Amino acid sequence: MKKLLQTAGLSALGALAALPALAQEAEVVSNIDSGDTAWMLMSTVLVLFMILPGVALFYGGLVRTKNMLSILMQTTVIAALVMIIWVVYGYSFAFGGSESAYFGGFAKLFLSGVTADSESGTIPEYVFLSFQMTFACITSALIIGGFAERIKFSAVLLFVFLWVTIVYFPVAHMAWDANGLFFGWEAYDFAGGTVVHINAGIAALVGSIVVGKRVGYGKDNMAPHSMTLTMVGASMLFVGWFGFNAGSALSAGAGAGLAMINTFTATAAGVLAWAIVEGMARGKASMLGAVSGMICGLVAVTPAAGWVGPMGAIVLGAVASVICYYFVAVVKPKLGYDDSLDVFGIHGIGGIVGAIGTGIFAAPGLGGAGFPEGVTMGGQLWTQILAVLITIVWCGVVSFILFKLVDAIVGLRVSTDQEREGLDTTSHGESAYHT
Repeated sequence: MKKLLQTAGLSALGALAALPALAQEAEVVSNIDSGDTAWMLMSTVLVLFMILPGVALFYGGLVRTKNMLSILMQTTVIAALVMIIWVVYGYSFAFGGSESAYFGGFAKLFLSGVTADSESGTIPEYVFLSFQMTFACITSALIIGGFAERIKFSAVLLFVFLWVTIVYFPVAHMAWDANGLFFGWEAYDFAGGTVVHINAGIAALVGSIVVGKRVGYGKDNMAPHSMTLTMVGASMLFVGWFGFNAGSALSAGAGAGLAMINTFTATAAGVLAWAIVEGMARGKASMLGAVSGMICGLVAVTPAAGWVGPMGAIVLGAVASVICYYFVAVVKPKLGYDDSLDVFGIHGIGGIVGAIGTGIFAAPGLGGAGFPEGVTMGGQLWTQILAVLITIVWCGVVSFILFKLVDAIVGLRVSTDQEREGLDTTSHGESAYHT
């Protein structure tokens, strides 16, 4: 009996000793979903694929031979620069946990508090911050199309450093952080209509005006040097955009599936609409027009991908393509600004149409996901317009100031002789092609 009591006592002591460990184990409950994580890892890589080589080749084919390498170089180094800025302070400025409606705060400077075990929803926080990092990179890279073939390499890097800090991070916080201004309004921006496309388009327009027109603009032949490379780059963008849009669901579920089919349908409608309108206006439908329509459809559906239905996405892609064509073919020549690669005409205008159109096509009667409780279509539309206007004003004013500041510090333009010779050799001492 004594031995039995001793055994029981030891067992009880052992159980009591194990209680803290069991309690500790019970506290460590992970929300990580392996399927969501795998999809977000893939989506992050797909967005990187959009930048390198997607944007690089798309833009590179659109410039003249003597400037091909400069576009590849600018895109590559911008991506690298923004990656470093993002992990040092960008992630904190956008998603640092601040209760401010405009600024994420300093809590996550140098990724403070972010570990292999920290989570963001059902995915590791490292995966979430990496995904968001690629958005900052591609937005910054898109801007260079507005002033391609005439800007100093040092000016590009200094501008991007300042712009991503003062313009991109606050807008990303406003749109996507739980405490952000637009987020609080329940403005719909699924994957970056305001944050990416309107931001990039407005900055490119301001840059094209401040930097000035290319030497010989309107007189010299400035046709794309390789539509083949442009088509390859555009196709890479199309493929990568599924990570961009469907990845913005942040999970491998129904939201990602809806964003995927909408990305297909809106893009197809954009291609067809541009080809039809261009064919009617010019008598011929061009390859350049087809890829332009492709990007229009992709841009327009970006803010709407998780909120509209496939039929609504078709209408949205087609309407955006027609409006963008008008801005590229009619408005730009009339106003005379030299937006070299039509960043404003396609990304800026397409983003505006998509962001505002989301407030219409999200209506349940049009196949959309509906509006927040108690909000009508008119109310949602007004919210969308306010978010668009704030983005345009903030980006436009600050970008203008930053371009002027960069001009005062390092100068914006290369010399006329350097521009005529081409940026490949004068800025980088290399040539994309050897004859």
